[in-house]
Amino acid sequence: MDISGNALVVGGGSGIGKACALLFAKEGAAGVMVADIRIDAAADVVAECKAVATNHQFHAEAIQVDITREDSVRGLVGRMVHVFNRMDYCINCAGIGVQKAVDIAGMPLVEFQRFLDINTVGMFLVTREASIAMRAQEPRVVSKSSPGRGTTRGAIVNLGSGSSMIATPGVLPYTASKHAALGLSKNSALDNASHGIRVNCVCPSWTDTPMVRAAMSGVEGLAELIDAAVPIGRIAMAEEIADAVIFLCSPRSSYVTGCGFLVDGGTTLTALR
Repeated sequence: MDISGNALVVGGGSGIGKACALLFAKEGAAGVMVADIRIDAAADVVAECKAVATNHQFHAEAIQVDITREDSVRGLVGRMVHVFNRMDYCINCAGIGVQKAVDIAGMPLVEFQRFLDINTVGMFLVTREASIAMRAQEPRVVSKSSPGRGTTRGAIVNLGSGSSMIATPGVLPYTASKHAALGLSKNSALDNASHGIRVNCVCPSWTDTPMVRAAMSGVEGLAELIDAAVPIGRIAMAEEIADAVIFLCSPRSSYVTGCGFLVDGGTTLTALR
């Protein structure tokens, strides 16, 4: 995949973010910064990254971040650039999911706002600050063996969802925030294209993560719904989503930007909701 640069993984303390951080280390990244609201979880992932890293110059660092706070996100990106000198890949996996189904008629404004603050405003802040930092970097050749691919200043991958494409009963705030994630990524891709920065959105369906397990415990009948809704017959492994993220950071996706990349086992192909 030719992953040799430095990666910032936001929300890297667990789930898909953790899988991404570990895969960057395994694929030869020079450095990984793992950012999470839980610094202890981020530190644990850093230790795991160091154990599996294949680049002999590999360096990793953990940092605490609250993506709903502008100063916290700005400080995070500043620290990333200070420690690693440049940011080649920015992965935003931070977010929350629904743990209890609620119909729109019973949806409190404060709960709807909470999803927008974290899943939408947080993603905007990370994408904006990453864009600013990457635009200030010198461009690099995408692939020495394929010069026609041009140059790059970096790649940003945001985590959307199958819910960026479809709707499911009882999860209105999640659906709204994940539709916004895809739109934000598309417009950011347009704004950044002339600067040599690609922005894409990976849209997984049900994935075996702590967030999904919590939802399955809190939403009655959800486990059965998932079994019936996924044509491939199982939920995804976090590592399978990380594979898509790494692809969208690599030279092999050099002509891909503004993409909503579904990784859903065929879930959105069905009429069953």
